[in-house]
Amino acid sequence: MASGNGAHGALALATPAQVNRDLLERHQRRTGDTYWRAMALFGALFVLGIIGFLMRLSDGFSDKAVWGYYAAVFAFILTTAQAAPLVAIAPRIAKGHWRRPISRAAELWSVVGLFNLLLFIPLLWVLPSLEDTRRTLWFFDAQDPNFSQVPIFSPHIWATLALVGLVVTGFMLLWVSALPDLAAVRDSASGWRQRWAARLAPNWQGTSQQWNFLYHRTGILGAFYFIMLIFVHFLISVDFAMALVPGWIDALFPITHAANSLQAGTATLLLTMFCLRQFGGYKDYIGLDQFWALGKLMFALSLLWFWFWFSSFIVLWYGKKPSEQAALQLMMVGPYLPAFMAAFVLNFLVPLFTMIWNPLRKSIWGPTLIATSILIGTLFDRIRIYVPAYSVPGIGNRFVEKHELSEVPKSILPDMADIFMIVGAIGGAIFIYLLASKVLPVINVWEQKEMLLYRVHKPFHRIEVLVLGKRD
Repeated sequence: MASGNGAHGALALATPAQVNRDLLERHQRRTGDTYWRAMALFGALFVLGIIGFLMRLSDGFSDKAVWGYYAAVFAFILTTAQAAPLVAIAPRIAKGHWRRPISRAAELWSVVGLFNLLLFIPLLWVLPSLEDTRRTLWFFDAQDPNFSQVPIFSPHIWATLALVGLVVTGFMLLWVSALPDLAAVRDSASGWRQRWAARLAPNWQGTSQQWNFLYHRTGILGAFYFIMLIFVHFLISVDFAMALVPGWIDALFPITHAANSLQAGTATLLLTMFCLRQFGGYKDYIGLDQFWALGKLMFALSLLWFWFWFSSFIVLWYGKKPSEQAALQLMMVGPYLPAFMAAFVLNFLVPLFTMIWNPLRKSIWGPTLIATSILIGTLFDRIRIYVPAYSVPGIGNRFVEKHELSEVPKSILPDMADIFMIVGAIGGAIFIYLLASKVLPVINVWEQKEMLLYRVHKPFHRIEVLVLGKRD
């Protein structure tokens, strides 16, 4: 098939040896000032986040309302950073060549999952146990003093195990896919990089059996990562958001929460690609093809954002039950209407009315700006879900009857601790990503070399075209 995928400047006709040497030299060369400025900036934001967390910790865990913004930024990182590896997984299964220069950049975001797992720990103390007779996904008999059906900390146990499983699967996927590159660093580098690579890839020799292992395991681990991500979104969205609001019963909300992560994960990788291209020195590898392909995907996912939202909204709005109307008033049309409108505009209207234009979609800056809009909108969307959910008091309060809200609580605006925690958590995620990029090559070396084996330039009438093959 004729295509322009993978042809980037001077390296369009490079040999595998040249690509190998160039990428390893880029990875091992002395870090420039831009990198250290970025590390200093996001490290400082991370420190602010720690200060904000300590300020919030002084309030204790008894009042869950003050932890709403903390829960929102945890869900934001789950929706963005931990979803970014899917952008490498799905095109790899579909055998798309365009994703090769960006697959490692996507998989590196799985490292941030460990950071988000640590952020999740305080929420285990904030979420009430089942003995408080709160609403929950888990079946139990409140009249049974022993709660014999399920453990009273079932939401805490299963959500933690699922999140740990997601993090472990992400690390395994990154390690397996990076084995050939780690072996190359082991054999060519010196100092701490060589020692790390020797520990992580001590036995890789590139035999046929090892390559078959790599191909099969990356496919299996990628599928498991996708399954685990959906499962984690299901548990977090139900027990750490929807179950806290009486009357909010939405069977589509868990998959809506997960589907939003596909859009936000794509936007996260697009912004990462732009930074690597503009500031990381990888213009020869990350070109227009990658931005164009992800731009089309992001446009489709933006339409899907509206479909899932409207499918949930119309059921609650049309039903007109008092409990459902109270939930809509709390989450969308009441005190958090500005946050909902910001999410609606930035996640749907802006992509819809900009990315329909081919010149904008087939560019570098266009998809990047739209991705920035989507990430900001996703943050507002998580705020309008988690902050009101955590502001609802427990059963027995004047605001809450058994199955519905009798009065909608007022909006909670972020204080200094909340702002510090939001910018600190986001800064900490980027800080950890930058650290990981110094351990592993941010461009997948072996996939770039392999791509050269599947392409050839052939004359076609009066021009020369690039013909790409498939591995099998």
